[in-house]
Amino acid sequence: MSATTKTAGREARPTRASRPAGPSGSGPLPPTAPARRPRSAESRRRLVALAMLAPALLGLVVFFAYPLVASVFYSFTRYNQLQEPQFVGLLNYRFLFTQDPQIGPAVLNTIWFVVILVPVRIVCGLLVAGLLSRARTATGLWRTLFYLPALVPPVASVVAFVFLFNPGTGPVNQVLRLFGIDGPLWFNDPSWSKPSLVIMGVWVMGDIMIIFLASLLDVPRDLYEAASLDGANGVQQVRHITLPTIAPVIGFAAVTGVIAALQYFTEAAVASGVASGKATIGGGTAAQLGYPGTSLLTYTELLYQHGFANFQFGYASAMAVVLFVVTAVVLVFTMRRISVFRPEES
Repeated sequence: MSATTKTAGREARPTRASRPAGPSGSGPLPPTAPARRPRSAESRRRLVALAMLAPALLGLVVFFAYPLVASVFYSFTRYNQLQEPQFVGLLNYRFLFTQDPQIGPAVLNTIWFVVILVPVRIVCGLLVAGLLSRARTATGLWRTLFYLPALVPPVASVVAFVFLFNPGTGPVNQVLRLFGIDGPLWFNDPSWSKPSLVIMGVWVMGDIMIIFLASLLDVPRDLYEAASLDGANGVQQVRHITLPTIAPVIGFAAVTGVIAALQYFTEAAVASGVASGKATIGGGTAAQLGYPGTSLLTYTELLYQHGFANFQFGYASAMAVVLFVVTAVVLVFTMRRISVFRPEES
């Protein structure tokens, strides 16, 4: 092949400068767009992710979003499920905040459980977990024994405790009489009914105890050894090593405990019914709401009474909306006050 042919071949190949110009003539045409396979693959991945999340999203919409919206709507109506809802504006909220005579005792009892029951369960669960973390023999047996009460259904636990603390025939008062102590009336005394439920709450603290135990066992032992070499005693080690290390777990237990205490219902309702000798719970002529007196009347129990015993679903919805707002505010306040839920400063 001659040099002329080679030169012609090279000239026939279009160079970047010789590519056809764009419509404006200002430059060459852009290169051909790449294939869209990566975008289609990303779309498929998104569809797969949405398909995997679909059951959870559906449950969130059906069991949370829709009931919340429906409760807000019914809270402005008079509704008994037998007739069409009648719009009454803020009448339900006005009655709730100014006229309902049972709201005061119910709110005070609920606050009592939040302030007393939650800290007592946390402290007792942490102490038991600390003892179990230091056990050297039969550790599995002791952990099982302390965790087993948490597996008992709440209704069965309450019935058993009402029997144990029966002032006349209960074994607790019989044992106290052996030591010359006249036991109280427990669930039949307004001043002892709530402390009796606190004692039961400590007995079934296995759920929170096992979480504390796992966090304590996860604390590095090197920190304790270094603190011992520096002369720190047991109290100082707990204060400066144990508590700061497991602070996120304590914060989690506090937040979940407050939410559960604001919705405290089953234990108080069953204790009221069993202690009063009635089989019904939540209403009717045979039930005594909050027995003894109104000492065990909680906010959620009163909500249940209005909604499912008196069929005042509009007023019960207003109570539910207020409970949701209060729970959200308390949750935000608690999480902002507890340092483990705040981002660390750089």
